[in-house]
Amino acid sequence: MVDGAPARGRAERLVALLFVLQRRRRATTGELAAELGVSERTAARDVAALRESGVPVWTEPGRYGGVRLVDGWRSRLDGLTEREAVALLAMSPPRALADLGLGGAVAAAHAKLSATLPAALGEEALRVARRFHLDAPGWFARPDGGTGGTHLPALAHAVLTDRRVALAYARGDGEVRRDLVPLGLVLKAGAWYLVAAGDGEDGGAVRTYRVSRVRAVADAGPAERPAGFDLAAWWAASSAAFERSLRRVPVRVRLSPRGLRALPRVLDPGVAAEALAAAQAPAADGWTEVVLHLEDPAIAAGQLLPLGTEVEVLDPPAARAAFAATARAMAARHTPRHRPRTG
Repeated sequence: MVDGAPARGRAERLVALLFVLQRRRRATTGELAAELGVSERTAARDVAALRESGVPVWTEPGRYGGVRLVDGWRSRLDGLTEREAVALLAMSPPRALADLGLGGAVAAAHAKLSATLPAALGEEALRVARRFHLDAPGWFARPDGGTGGTHLPALAHAVLTDRRVALAYARGDGEVRRDLVPLGLVLKAGAWYLVAAGDGEDGGAVRTYRVSRVRAVADAGPAERPAGFDLAAWWAASSAAFERSLRRVPVRVRLSPRGLRALPRVLDPGVAAEALAAAQAPAADGWTEVVLHLEDPAIAAGQLLPLGTEVEVLDPPAARAAFAATARAMAARHTPRHRPRTG
């Protein structure tokens, strides 16, 4: 490895060195370099940096010498890998946890974690944190706010403590009342969703409720959570089912070899994969016929436009007509305009 170009960041590497010394108690600079995947020169510099940060590291010369920690000293990071320790300290309290009323708990956890690291490592982690930022909502989209947003902490409390809730929920121009068993909260594209089992009237079906539409929340007593309920698995299955419900129009198209290769980049990869798996063999001209399950014909035409001349829409007629109309409008827009001569 080229000295000065380690595979790990410096903070991460120093915590790794600390863990190695805790495990081995004593090692030569060469042994440390080999285990950390750096040059001996870099390992020696890291040992010096660890010592300067306040870790009691000793270097003993001679045949049986090496680098070691003072007997009896240990960091309080046992159980964490070096990558986990630096990542946790460098990560600011997420807005999502603050929305749930857990921002203070995250800040306290960070304070405790930072107290276990030497000052120099904490400073390096903060330097890393200032260079990265996660912004979950999309461009020009604001997180859910308004009246419903104020009820998020109460719903989070109900989820954590297994309490039923009596919910007032906005629907259309009116409001409905629901007695629910909260099962989890999901943040999707800046919006919070409550996943909850319904009351006896609908057989306890699990449904999704947008938190911003919640108008009132009241405790309704203890709840019994369904055994084995997996929030992540349920959400994935529910999201997939919702997406499939939107794709109810079979659109038959012909694709050139180039269009066939581009299909997964133009459409949802799952839609493309399903269509390609059931595709017919290419015709004599090299074009392949496939059936895509998309939304209504007008939307389907718009989704296929990026393929340009590499696609021919065959059925349904409405999708073919929409595609052709858009193509004609684009061609007319780009027809050279006659400019009168001047002079």
